[in-house]
Amino acid sequence: MVFENELTWFKASNSGKAEEFHRNYEKALEKVKKELGKKYPNIIDGKEVYSKEGEFAKTSPSDKRIVLGYFQKGTKEDVKKAIEAAKRAFSLWSSISYHERLKIFRKAADLSSQRKYELAAIMSLENGKNRFEAVADVDEGIDLMRYYCEEMEVNKGYEKVMGKAYPNEEAKSVMKPYGVWGVISPFNFPFAIAIGMSSGALITGNTVVFKPSSDTPLTGFKIYEILHEAGLPKGVFNYVSGSGDTVGAELVNNRDVQGIVFTGSRDVGVSSYRIFSNERPRPFIAEMGGKNPTIVTSKADLDKTVEGVVRAAFGYSGQKCSACSRVYVDRRVKKDFVERLVKRTKELVIDDPTLKDSFVSPLINERAYRNYQKYVEIAKRDGKILTGGRVLTDEKYKHGYFVEPTIVDGLPKDHELFKNELFVPILCVAEVDSLDEAIKLANDVDYGLTAGIFSEDEEEIRKFFNDIQAGVVYANRKAGATTGAMVGAQPFVGWKLSGSSGKGAGGIYYLQQFLREQSQTIAH
Repeated sequence: MVFENELTWFKASNSGKAEEFHRNYEKALEKVKKELGKKYPNIIDGKEVYSKEGEFAKTSPSDKRIVLGYFQKGTKEDVKKAIEAAKRAFSLWSSISYHERLKIFRKAADLSSQRKYELAAIMSLENGKNRFEAVADVDEGIDLMRYYCEEMEVNKGYEKVMGKAYPNEEAKSVMKPYGVWGVISPFNFPFAIAIGMSSGALITGNTVVFKPSSDTPLTGFKIYEILHEAGLPKGVFNYVSGSGDTVGAELVNNRDVQGIVFTGSRDVGVSSYRIFSNERPRPFIAEMGGKNPTIVTSKADLDKTVEGVVRAAFGYSGQKCSACSRVYVDRRVKKDFVERLVKRTKELVIDDPTLKDSFVSPLINERAYRNYQKYVEIAKRDGKILTGGRVLTDEKYKHGYFVEPTIVDGLPKDHELFKNELFVPILCVAEVDSLDEAIKLANDVDYGLTAGIFSEDEEEIRKFFNDIQAGVVYANRKAGATTGAMVGAQPFVGWKLSGSSGKGAGGIYYLQQFLREQSQTIAH
């Protein structure tokens, strides 16, 4: 099979089917709304399990009066039982031919494609993504499953005949799964990242205990439903909702967990990595955020630049690891660029994410809402806010976490807002005298996830690619200055404190991280 990206909106909008796209989404939304408010169990060894600690309600960030469902407060004992179930299931699952595993995941990808509008509608209500971002999230998860299936086939299950050291010996290299993996996923890509990490572990023959973000447990439960319907045996994938302090901590501390794959904050990732690897070396695959720069040279096409920066900075309200949060612009074009940037930002529609014209999403929760307000006060104190800076409390916004996209100028170039990941829609702009200065500032952070440049000069682009310290880099990308990596085209990999392995999701080296090599030799 030849891999092809799903690209639902791109294909619909380029084939005269845009209205069909909207009808499908809105029909699914109506259905989803009728099913809100249910109680959801944890799933351990294929059985429904209800926590002794009770439940928590998941509400919508766009309207806190909407309850999506009630989910289990998983306990340490629940996690231990899930790990035991995954450990028991490993023997059978790892011994199944990889061809059989791929059949299950190709079916899961097909089921996800059939249900994509339902999954997208749930996501819009659960984490506040607009319909375009939500469908793209589901598309990416489908792509990851199909791409990893193809990679497993291309590499023939990662078995390779080796050379002959002696005439009477035959040797081969066999990559084998580790065992039980903990999968800890974030709220911002609740389908794509969750299913991507899980399928990476499962396709290669490992078993999984999955902890979804407490902000997106419903999407996580839908992943379980899809994998179950696709034919995944019981115990191979166990779903445990609950807090990071309880569920996540037990996964990190449990000796029977052979690997962790994590996407989240730097602080949680680094501390978990230290705990998990303290006793003995075990794989810990982590993506831990970014402080992603865009460089605008004097030779940039400013129309293209403004669109690319706005989309990367304020798409999903900056709540992406790849979001552009700082711009270094050549002093010769700064005034023109900033004027255009402010004008375009003011045009963005802030509204209920399920509506057709909505672009700017609500923030995910109260903590993010308060963080935004704190950072705005710091920006006012130390710099100048060019646009934005307000929380929105008018009638249509008052029940959600809506804020304005914000542009800040005049901060010192070593200011904390230029250094720290904020995960809110705040973009800091600074003037530079040269490309060398811009690259030096761009690299002067702990992170190294994504970066972008706008220039019509090939030499400037070449220098940027050579000198920038980031794993995913773009030039002149109107669709998103620092965002929008596509499976099979742009592996999503973090350098420095943005990632632990130097190998990216959606790329050719990803699956190998879930496998360990065994050298097998037969002497005759």
